[in-house]
Order: sequence, then structure tokens, then C-alpha cells
Amino acid sequence: METKNTRSKTLMTVTCALFAAIIAVSAQVQIPLFTMVPITLHTFGVALCAAIGGSVSGAVSTAVYVLIGAVGVPVFAGMKGGFSVLLGPTGGFLFGFIIMAFFCGIQAKNIWQRIGFSLIGLAVCYLCGALQYAIIMQKDFITSLTLVVVPFIVKDVLSIAAAQYMAVPIKRGIAHFSNRNGV
Repeated sequence: METKNTRSKTLMTVTCALFAAIIAVSAQVQIPLFTMVPITLHTFGVALCAAIGGSVSGAVSTAVYVLIGAVGVPVFAGMKGGFSVLLGPTGGFLFGFIIMAFFCGIQAKNIWQRIGFSLIGLAVCYLCGALQYAIIMQKDFITSLTLVVVPFIVKDVLSIAAAQYMAVPIKRGIAHFSNRNGV
């Protein structure tokens, strides 16, 4: 007989795999830029999965996504994969997404608090990405910020807000389905 704990672990495993897949798909929607950092739906995918699943599930799902890409599965933007991507100019953003997911998944009392925590996570992601870009591309930090952060701020803030708003009815639907089906 299956115990509640076993069902919980199975559900968490399936959820993390599904969220990692959603993040991988969101990475493929892209517009290349001259800076090597393309415009993608990464931020939206990470924020949505974390907002639905919570801090731990969001961070674990994002880490699974990064690990799958690190071993060579082409899940990163532009159908790229491999450890070299993590060590390249955009790798800092991939590591930063894990931290961002944790913050995006904090279940605060209201939408504004959730968006606030998400923006803190986005700032950390930007810091990780801009630092690695500056080091790899041998640019000063301000130039790096100008090239790989500033062009994305509006899109990313809107992505986070949209993800947080969309997560509310999705979570409600999941809870309704779970209660109805005894999951």
C-alpha cells in the first residue's frame, strides 16, 4: 500500500521534472542580441514554476534544468547544452536562476509581496550574470550591466509580475483537482 509520504515524494519528483521541462521550453523562445545574451522567456518560465510550486520546488526544478543542460542535453537557449555553457558569458544567469526561483517561490501574504521577493531574486540573478559576463568578456562591471542587464529589465519585471498573477488561478485549479481526486 502506498503511503502519503511516498505519494508526496512521487508528486514532488514529477512536479520538478515537469517544471524543468517548462523552463527548458521557455529558454527556446528567443531573440538573439549582439551581447551573446538573447531575449528569452527564461525569466517567465522560472518565475511561473517557482510561484506555482514554492521556493524549494522552484529552486530544485531550476537546478535540475541546469544540471540536465550541464551534462549536454540541449535545453539552454538556442538548443545549447554542456558544461561549457555554464562557464561561458551567460552561465552566471543560469546559476542565478536557481536563486531567483527560490525568491519567486516565497509564498507571501499578497501579490505585491510575492512580486517584491521575486524582484530581489531577479536582482541576484542579474548580479550573478553580469559578474560572470564581465569576467569572461573582460569588461568592467558597469559596461557589463549596461550590455546584459539594462536591456532586459522591463521585460523581466513584466515577466515576473505576469508569472505571479498567472500562478494564482493555476494553483487554485491544481488544489481543486487534487482535492477532487484525492491526490
